[in-house]
Amino acid sequence: RCLLKMVKENIVVPEEILSFCCNGFQGSTSPPCSQDPGEREEAAGAMASPSHPRNPTEVQMSQLVLPCHTNHRGELSIGQLLKWIDTAACLSAERHAGCPCVTASMDDIYFEHTISVGQVVNIKAKVNRAFNSSMEVGIQVSYEDLCSGKHYSICKAYATFVAHSSSGTKVKLKPLIPQTEEEKLEHSIAAERRRMRLVHKDTLKDLLTRSPHETELETRDGSVAVPADKTRVESVELVLPPHANHQGNTFGGQIMAWMENVATIAASRLCHAHPTLRAIEMFHFRGPSQVGDRLVLKAIVNNAFKNSMEVGVCAEAYGQEMSVSRRHINSAFMTFVVLDQEGRPRTLPMLAPEQGDGERRYREASARKKIRLDRKYVVSCKQTEVPLSVPWDQSNKVYLSYNNVSALKTLVAKANWALAREKEKVQMYTLEEDKFLSFRIEMSVRIAACQAFSLLSDLRRRHEWDSHYLSAELVQQVDDDDMIYHVVSQTLSSENKLQDFVILASRRKPCGKGDPYVVAFRSVTLPTHPATASFTRGETICSGFCIWPESEETSKVAYYNQATPGYLNYVTTNVAGLSSDFCATFEACEKFLLKNKEDDLIVRLQNL
Repeated sequence: RCLLKMVKENIVVPEEILSFCCNGFQGSTSPPCSQDPGEREEAAGAMASPSHPRNPTEVQMSQLVLPCHTNHRGELSIGQLLKWIDTAACLSAERHAGCPCVTASMDDIYFEHTISVGQVVNIKAKVNRAFNSSMEVGIQVSYEDLCSGKHYSICKAYATFVAHSSSGTKVKLKPLIPQTEEEKLEHSIAAERRRMRLVHKDTLKDLLTRSPHETELETRDGSVAVPADKTRVESVELVLPPHANHQGNTFGGQIMAWMENVATIAASRLCHAHPTLRAIEMFHFRGPSQVGDRLVLKAIVNNAFKNSMEVGVCAEAYGQEMSVSRRHINSAFMTFVVLDQEGRPRTLPMLAPEQGDGERRYREASARKKIRLDRKYVVSCKQTEVPLSVPWDQSNKVYLSYNNVSALKTLVAKANWALAREKEKVQMYTLEEDKFLSFRIEMSVRIAACQAFSLLSDLRRRHEWDSHYLSAELVQQVDDDDMIYHVVSQTLSSENKLQDFVILASRRKPCGKGDPYVVAFRSVTLPTHPATASFTRGETICSGFCIWPESEETSKVAYYNQATPGYLNYVTTNVAGLSSDFCATFEACEKFLLKNKEDDLIVRLQNL
């Protein structure tokens, strides 16, 4: 307690005391008098290995926040936190790869709280999935108040690392085998996050292409626009050995810390106050820098919204020779707010962008804000917090597709499925939760998994085996893997009107060995297909097929559905055994697959 008090009051702690506190009572022949045998046993138990085996790639880091880590408000600098995050994630990646790794990218990071002097930052990092030469590392950051013992979540991040050999070539990674249910879920959804990263830039380009090219400046009463040029910052840093890893490359976290520093200065020049960093946009490292390089860091405010601003930062490297062209290392976009005394965001001054590139950056910042909101709303929310039907448009198509597939994979990965009924080859399982009743129907079929996937993913053919489906019209072919259908079906209630659905169907082939073929369904809304008086508009939260190959000619086909209230009575009737409709429908599905597998094979060969 005395040490914490000294730290909080910015009193210099003598090195002997720090060494004593860090090393404990090493060399002492007896324990401290204040610790009784019961306390010693409890401490020994706390330090013992956990009962369940820990993930071999898991790295835990705890850092006491000292005055040298903080800003003028006594809060932990986000730059320092980014350095710790990158270090922990890199150590985790290298544990799996067994060789040096470099940071390739970092997904969006949203900072929920600030951390004060004297508190402890706890970071846990572990590899979620290894691909060919890259791997995704999941990072959880929390802080601990030592006086109260309470823990608070700070952020959750996903970083991509690439393994390199001593010669600098990429290394083919061994696959990661998840052990716990949580690890299996993260392993499964990591493939979807990877897919989302790869199309991130295309999403922005598509939105800008469809947006007006004229820059419309926002107007605010009593506010004078600040020229963007007045927020421009340029700084240079010399990369020294303490800034580099054991390969001689600059730490990704160190580069991020320098970028955060110049971005904060740029934001301060707009608002003439001390801003708080709230989010960092997904970014990619384009190349390494080494010890001896000069890093030029440039920052400028791209756009100022009512309560937040986006700052663009660029990092370039060059050697001793100025004549050599600079290498682009990284670009990032950071969102800042200015908080009042009650912790609420203040209204910011308007920004007047420069002509040309400044106007382009201004428009791109607006587009990124929309994409960021879509991504945070659709991707980051829990399934129960997302409305049944989310409006679909070009800007959020990637995130809706991600949410569609990840929701089904989450449902598949849940434990506590209970066998409710079994009839011949068909098994029906249920999963009872607080807000949902889900069911799963599965059976083995003598058909190749790829053929079953091809036949079941086309909703236009579902009426051939599902008597409830009357028709399905392909409304929009989004891409090769995502389609939107307008489905008309029989109603399951006492009403005489037919039901209709607008459904996004997302298909995924296996990303690795052991992955299933996935066909996920969820409701969306389209302005071209509003609800009408002719039909009762139905909605589906989460449903779809997972198909696992059992052999070259046999597959396990499973259908999952998270029942909505209008569907609940029909589900419980089948679960209770008062109806065999589910089993009959799935048996019809088997006959459909067996009947059409040869025709499907011929079509697939013709397409090849």
